[in-house]
Amino acid sequence: MNWKFATLAALVASTAAVAPAKADQLADILSAKKLRCATFADVPPFSAPDPKTREMAGFDVDLCNAIAKELGVTAEVKPVSVEARVPEVKLGRVDITVANLAYTQSRAEQIQFSDPYYLAKEMLIVPTTDEGKAKADYVGQRIASAKGSTSEMSIKLNKSEPLTFQDTASAYLAVQQGKARGMVANTMTTTKFVNESKSRGKEMRMIEEPMLYQPIGIGMQKDQPALTAKINEILRKLDADGEINKIWDKWLGQGTEYKMTRTDKVVPLSELKFDPIP
Repeated sequence: MNWKFATLAALVASTAAVAPAKADQLADILSAKKLRCATFADVPPFSAPDPKTREMAGFDVDLCNAIAKELGVTAEVKPVSVEARVPEVKLGRVDITVANLAYTQSRAEQIQFSDPYYLAKEMLIVPTTDEGKAKADYVGQRIASAKGSTSEMSIKLNKSEPLTFQDTASAYLAVQQGKARGMVANTMTTTKFVNESKSRGKEMRMIEEPMLYQPIGIGMQKDQPALTAKINEILRKLDADGEINKIWDKWLGQGTEYKMTRTDKVVPLSELKFDPIP
């Protein structure tokens, strides 16, 4: 698959290059026997209150618990808003953020990212009757998305014309009504809409080439080399043991409405090639 890419070697600072830490956060976590994790407050399937128990549940919650188990401590989940994911960890109110956190240049200036554990993708869906095959076929075309989202940014980066709405449901409706040639959203959302379209409305299909790649990692405070190294070590172990795939299958796999298969592996961010978002 071809896509324009930028090497992150010049963008990602190595752990060895950071300044000496003011305190050893990893030692504090082990001493307190508690790992404070920020997760989404209500964004299923990543983290949302369970309807029966009212406890937080989802992919990110399970991943947080798995990391805590490897550390030999207990996870304390703190639900936060989308906007608070970076500030909470930056200000030290939590130890890590596990909330579908995509790498961007501006975020990387504020916090430390772990090695990514999967590559999220912004995907384009169009009516099955549409003849387009790649994102280049939609340059200059009107494409719908949620306003102010990464999806909208990917449309602009593709030199297409964004038609934006307050939510993805409205963007999808615009395509159904013929107001836009297609719609862009994350893989989970687009997969759900494609599946729904098979039983009602205008049937949709997904363009195989992603509009944009987004490495998803865990957020931590800067200048904490011991914690960064340990989290990366644990992610690699959970990946090698199949634990991340197990959690993925539970929340996003073929037995769920998303029917997604995780094929990514935990690798250093500096080795990935993609278009970093400002």
